[in-house]
Amino acid sequence: MRRTRHLLAGLALTAGLLAGAVPATAAPETPVPTAAAASSYTWKNVRIDGGGFVPGIVFNRTEKDLVYARTDIGGVYRWNQAASSWTPLLDSVDWDHWGHTGVVGLASDTVDPDRLYAAVGTYTNDWDPGNGAVLRSADRGATWQRTDLPFKLGGNMPGRGMGERLAVDPHENSVLYLGAPSGNGLWRSTDSGVTWSKVTTFTNPGAYQQDPTDTSGYNSDEQGIVWVTFDESTGTPGTATGTIYVGVGDKENAVYRSTDAGATWTRLPGQPTGYLAHKGVLDAENGYLYLAYSDTAGPYDGGKGQVWRYATATGAWTNISPVAEADTFHGFSGLTVDRQRPGTVMVSAYSSWWPDTQIFRSTDSGSTWSKAWDYTSYPTRANRYTMDVSSVPWLTWGADPAPPEQTPKLGWMTEALEIDPFDSNRMMYGTGATIYGTQELTKWDTGTNFTIRPMVKGLEETAVLDLASPPSGAPLISALGDIGGFRHTDLTAVPSMMFTSPNFTSTTSLDYAETNPDVVVRAGHLDGGPHVAFSTDNGANWSAGQEPSGVTGGGTVAASADGSRYVWSPDGTGVHTGTGGAWTASTGIPAGATVESDRVDPKAFYGFKDGTFYASTDGGATFTARATGLPAKGNARFKAVPGTKGDLWFAGGAPDSTYGLWHSTDGGATFARVSGVEQADTIGFGKAAPGAAYPALYTSAKIGGVRGVFRSTDAGASWVRINDDARQWGWTGGAITGDPRVYGRVYVSTNGRGIIYGDTTETGGGTDPTDPPAPSGTCKVAYKVTNQWQGGFQADVTLTNTSATAWTGWKLGWEFPAGQRIGQMWNAGPAQTGTAVTAQNVGWNGPVAAGASASFGFTGTWTGTNPVPAAFTLGGATCSVA
Repeated sequence: MRRTRHLLAGLALTAGLLAGAVPATAAPETPVPTAAAASSYTWKNVRIDGGGFVPGIVFNRTEKDLVYARTDIGGVYRWNQAASSWTPLLDSVDWDHWGHTGVVGLASDTVDPDRLYAAVGTYTNDWDPGNGAVLRSADRGATWQRTDLPFKLGGNMPGRGMGERLAVDPHENSVLYLGAPSGNGLWRSTDSGVTWSKVTTFTNPGAYQQDPTDTSGYNSDEQGIVWVTFDESTGTPGTATGTIYVGVGDKENAVYRSTDAGATWTRLPGQPTGYLAHKGVLDAENGYLYLAYSDTAGPYDGGKGQVWRYATATGAWTNISPVAEADTFHGFSGLTVDRQRPGTVMVSAYSSWWPDTQIFRSTDSGSTWSKAWDYTSYPTRANRYTMDVSSVPWLTWGADPAPPEQTPKLGWMTEALEIDPFDSNRMMYGTGATIYGTQELTKWDTGTNFTIRPMVKGLEETAVLDLASPPSGAPLISALGDIGGFRHTDLTAVPSMMFTSPNFTSTTSLDYAETNPDVVVRAGHLDGGPHVAFSTDNGANWSAGQEPSGVTGGGTVAASADGSRYVWSPDGTGVHTGTGGAWTASTGIPAGATVESDRVDPKAFYGFKDGTFYASTDGGATFTARATGLPAKGNARFKAVPGTKGDLWFAGGAPDSTYGLWHSTDGGATFARVSGVEQADTIGFGKAAPGAAYPALYTSAKIGGVRGVFRSTDAGASWVRINDDARQWGWTGGAITGDPRVYGRVYVSTNGRGIIYGDTTETGGGTDPTDPPAPSGTCKVAYKVTNQWQGGFQADVTLTNTSATAWTGWKLGWEFPAGQRIGQMWNAGPAQTGTAVTAQNVGWNGPVAAGASASFGFTGTWTGTNPVPAAFTLGGATCSVA
């Protein structure tokens, strides 16, 4: 990730306030609701793997392989050692407490490893209307109880990579400390997190502000207390640890100490000044407190920094910075020690985007250091490591940078850096987009190259802004914050690349032509670059479009039903219409309106702003105001139904104003409110239920007093909730769509938990992409190498059903004659053993009518020659070759 995490600014209008005032001592436990899974639905993530900032990784110090990760907007995860994957732990966070998906502190109990604590809350300004909380679990995060706090916490605020702000006493585990922001000081619990009170003897609240002039309250919030570290050598089991160190957001007074179990506190004498202490990690065996300093709070910035070592026995301070302060162009943050090898310490240069982050390692307590990479002669680099991102190939960003920059990068925003306390060879570190790690770290010390790979499977942290499921081609195309978006041909596989040419930092809107789904358009943000892009092959390849003057951001965009033209409402200027080249300003519609297209009439487009609905019948050249009285504030989403001209659904509003779901059958001239739907924020359509003619409707809504994801199979006359209390994913108000090819399948947006999709076991449910296809009959194959370069190539394959019977699935096989290897494949699932290859349908493209065709493509590698396969087989029969 290269930019700020997606911000839910303004969500106070839709989320609702947490009820009641909270006294100075926080109220005791509030049970977090859980329920059995909905009987007919199973839920999974559409695989992307990562996609967001991981500011904290916590290894339990007494149980091997017990590891947790915290994210800035996507909750908490627990490591599954057997599967080498992460398990999400906060999916039960509900709509009203969406801010609790931002995690600013995490603590795993070393006395009782079943106990886990999380300090949650996303923003300390008014973007999050609710206060923070401390969640506690006695079963490693499977279930939680909550204590609400009388102040906010900032899991997605500046300084979120510092920490950990939450800590458990390693000897008396009923005692916990929490560092609070915004001038709220240091807090303590003595009953395992049930109640909390302020430590009144700790008097420095940490007043550092990233930017005091920021009127939004985001960069101007006071950083507060940023970490708590216990010296376990000063206590015995069952009694409170005597010496505690605390880091404070104060450049002149960054570190405090208590030697009487937190009764009194003093500024640590002799400490360096002029910097913020991002981390404080204690090596009790050697008696050293290590501190990583930066001139700013991060996680994006930091131009100078230092690393210091404090001798706890003598009080001596030693500057052990890996490079001279004058040579730094970054701060230091990620900090860890090897518990198996005392004296081994590592630190990261967290804030360096160009040319790369840096990681330093010392085996002599910081007296000397080595680097993860260095220059041989500028700009040539020599790396101690090899990056293998084959499991998450999009981490290259499709880039081809000039040296000394490389792709994939070693990282950026590397504030979480941890050596496994039980295994000196295992290290994990968080970046702005993933978790990387290695299982062979000690090769560093022998000068042997070691491999770094993503360790992020199961951790899905994208913010989803728009979704589309076309009637043909890829089953899902997504618009995402920070990493642009993806075309998913297989929901269970990580795509090879995000959208490129151009590569938006965030895609704000996308659409396809209903009757020509190969035509796709997207709009988004890109500093100094284009804001709109077009595809004529269902989103596989893109080209940047021209844009009118004044455009500052993506806004919303719509494609006509036949793909002949587009209407675009970008940020910074008014609504425009065009055919993909030059744009003409639309009239009759205000700037900033949300736009959509009719799914039947290619000349019909619609718009909405401030309670008024607009329509165009001339391809977006002119708009006319139609219905009024729709919600004038809050979230608003509307869509046109495929197959019926002028059939529209509108969802939106705010709790303190008009809020609900509306339906129009006359192109927006009138809207009728749907009874029984109290609140609704999204609307989408999927394949009709068996025996029904009207598409299935899906919405994130409040119906019958319950917030959830709902489905209607009778045009909105009745609704059924299809998620449950254990699967709520915080805020789901960004986008939703059903799948037009699979009854019951729905894709749900989240703000930090990626794309969730649900499948039903009800009659009429579709085939999962992983189900094996049925045997198939006679066939014809056209195999074409479409591009070839030194050592690599791309090929397209068209498989035609030449039998008289429709196929329900297919698996095509062939032998490579010269040892070629499959790389990435789309529209089919690959398998290769030696020279033998199979390509299997991915579920949605399994049915092939007699005389019809299915197509897929792939990239591969070759050496020597790249001849075309001579024969292809399907279900035991040999296909003819075109």
